[in-house]
Amino acid sequence: YEPGEAFGELALLYNAPWAATIQAEDPGVVYILDRNTFNHIVKDAAAKKRERYEAFLSKVKILNTMDAYERSKLADALKSLHYESGEVILHEGDNGDDFFFIEKGEAVATKTVEAGKAPIEVMQYVSGDYFGEWALINNAPRAANVIAKTTLEVVTIDRHSFKRLLGPIEEILKRNMEIYN
Repeated sequence: YEPGEAFGELALLYNAPWAATIQAEDPGVVYILDRNTFNHIVKDAAAKKRERYEAFLSKVKILNTMDAYERSKLADALKSLHYESGEVILHEGDNGDDFFFIEKGEAVATKTVEAGKAPIEVMQYVSGDYFGEWALINNAPRAANVIAKTTLEVVTIDRHSFKRLLGPIEEILKRNMEIYN
């Protein structure tokens, strides 16, 4: 373990004995949390994350058919990512294992339409828009590049969770994919 890393959290989370012995190799400082404090911090952080994501997801047009319980399950599965302007989020041709919702900022999609020529802009995305579903639904490589146009905050969900939690709206996503043509 290096400075800033934590250990022992699984024993606290699952009320289980420690799985290993940790011994210091060098003098240092270790901060300790008791089970009650740790659980309070973790539960509070999880509740705040869920509230934030549920509020965001309720504004995403494609998710209008989901009820509050389904949205809360989806919120628990989301992971936040941050990109700076100009940073590439997806590369055309890469494997597609994640689905993205734009929480804040703007992005553009570019695609190579003629071999040997620079990719052209084919789509613009703003808060509430989504991308990455094409590769997941079709089990195919990424069809385009997606690049942050501004500072960008996205939430993402992996392939397994996408299929499990967004299965009911997969048909809507398929219909909406016609805009890519």
